[in-house]
Amino acid sequence: MGISDADRIAAAQAYISALASHDADAVPFAPGCTRVEVGLKTGFSGNHLRRSLNRGPQYRVIREVSAPEFTVDGDTVRARFELSTKPALAGRRVGARVDETFLIPADDPAGRAQIHHINASIRPFLTR
Repeated sequence: MGISDADRIAAAQAYISALASHDADAVPFAPGCTRVEVGLKTGFSGNHLRRSLNRGPQYRVIREVSAPEFTVDGDTVRARFELSTKPALAGRRVGARVDETFLIPADDPAGRAQIHHINASIRPFLTR
């Protein structure tokens, strides 16, 4: 039967929500989950990613995220969304268009949706 697309999208949404809430306790990371951002490995395990989302300065500057657009293809869930940061200069903030692909197998041996890998592409922009 496998894990439903809706459950796998919910797992990806938990991660995206944690970007702005800075509370990743409910994000279903597989223990060996890794994250690659623009070709650089930025996440080394599920626990490392959880700690980074909860307390990492690279995430603490994130103010909010937009509602993601999800697509599912096989074992991957793709999310496209925008985020904005807290700091402002002359009324402008840095934002980013984010395109993240999550490996969330439909037949995970754990029997539940878990994020095994994240690949992120980020394009910054200035916003008012």
